[in-house]
Amino acid sequence: MKAAVIRETGDANVMKVESSFPTPELKAGQVIVKNEYAGINFIDTYHRKGLYPRDLPFVGGQEGGGTVAAVSDEAAAEGIKVGDRVAYSILGTYCQYSAVPAAKLLSVPDGVGLDVATSCVVQGLTAHYLTSTCHADLIKEGEWMLIHGVGGGTCQWAAQMAKLRGYKVIGTCSKGKESHAEKLGCDELIVLDEVPGTSYEDYESLDIVERVMEVTDGVGCKAIIDGIGKSTVDISINSLAHRGIFISFGNASGAVPAFPVLRLIAKSGYVTRPKLLDYTTSRAELLSRSDEIFGWLKDGKLSVSVDTTFSLEQAAEGHLYLEAGKSKGKVLYKID
Repeated sequence: MKAAVIRETGDANVMKVESSFPTPELKAGQVIVKNEYAGINFIDTYHRKGLYPRDLPFVGGQEGGGTVAAVSDEAAAEGIKVGDRVAYSILGTYCQYSAVPAAKLLSVPDGVGLDVATSCVVQGLTAHYLTSTCHADLIKEGEWMLIHGVGGGTCQWAAQMAKLRGYKVIGTCSKGKESHAEKLGCDELIVLDEVPGTSYEDYESLDIVERVMEVTDGVGCKAIIDGIGKSTVDISINSLAHRGIFISFGNASGAVPAFPVLRLIAKSGYVTRPKLLDYTTSRAELLSRSDEIFGWLKDGKLSVSVDTTFSLEQAAEGHLYLEAGKSKGKVLYKID
């Protein structure tokens, strides 16, 4: 089968599309999915670079969507049929066929496109746990949440979900993504200049902490969702409210450097560095999250933007586009 394979870690060009990579065999409890889309996420670039090590060689990706092509007896007993439309998350989705445990499958409801459903699996589920569970109920309805980078990716989902849960939201975005971010319903949008020659926000172009304190009447934010990393860690910590929580879930600008826990004493703050797998630990938890997301999509309460679709043959280009900060929504591979 055709697959985008990493045989050595490095920049985007180490990822090569191979036409004769072994097609997975069907095992007990699994289905074979013929992939139509694979999602491109920042975590995929961390795997490719070796920041999050994996055994070499490996097929990139961890988010897919398509139709069921073969079913094990165990999966059939659960009602899964050939031709079902599904989305899922496992390692190794930049390929034509994936062997997926039946327990990992999400059935895609009528009225939701496979491109949107594929977009939901990592970014949507991540945004869901960030806004619903990860803050440990340290934020209540009507209190302020700061979300960095709402102009695209996971945090455009998170901004909408935070509003659905009744929080007041401050979002940050670049000038180039302002028109898109304005549609998300943030109570306050902090628009930043772009780093020269890039599409990334320049987090030094204005005093974000000062603006957050103005908007919140000096209180700060009870929860801060930060997927930017190195460029925003100080801003996030300094924007916390009393007993607020700093949720650091990504490294778009580089990994967050180590800092002394004593920094949190000023506001008796909390910090967490979560991952999706720890918030989908059971089939029931996975379905409870996905059912709510698909329900919002069907009811028109949640808007998903698919920014750009690359062919699998453009594997390197897809990663370069995401890493350049150009996306204003989900970036996908279309797989033939």
